[in-house]
Amino acid sequence: MDDKIQVRSTIGGHVVAVPYPGRGHVNPMMNLCKLLVSNNSHILVTFVVTEEWLGFIGSDPKPDSIRFATIPNVIPSEQGRANDFVGFFEAVMTKMEAPFQQLLQRLHSLPTLIISDTYLFWVVRVANSTNIPVASFWPMSASVFAVLKHYHLLQQNGHYPVNLSGQLLSFHHQTI
Repeated sequence: MDDKIQVRSTIGGHVVAVPYPGRGHVNPMMNLCKLLVSNNSHILVTFVVTEEWLGFIGSDPKPDSIRFATIPNVIPSEQGRANDFVGFFEAVMTKMEAPFQQLLQRLHSLPTLIISDTYLFWVVRVANSTNIPVASFWPMSASVFAVLKHYHLLQQNGHYPVNLSGQLLSFHHQTI
């Protein structure tokens, strides 16, 4: 029995999509994939999530050209991640890479492109090691990206950390 994940042979492209395992990342990545296949019926998308996440979104409506593939639950549950966000983030950064790489090896045909959540920098390393082009997807607003990108400038120019103690009172008096 062949344990490879089967992919339709009539596809024009095979995209593997890998979101960061959080609702604010999984949903936008799925929306991107739905848009991608709506414009080209010859694209197949393999959407990679943990087994837990498949339980959350597996029954949601999606086009037939989007298939799920799972990696094991190697990270803490989504249900309790707020209790130890640092531990959750560390697990995402250190424990998902190997199962993802193994999943890629099980695919019947290599992807023509990997779309990865920008937070998952290890996907770029895996893609480069397999000579698969990778595109980074940032699911948040451009303003959040700009703040994170230029955070050092905020510190350098004394804008962070923010001290609003006297400014709020001053602003209140100016608006009255």
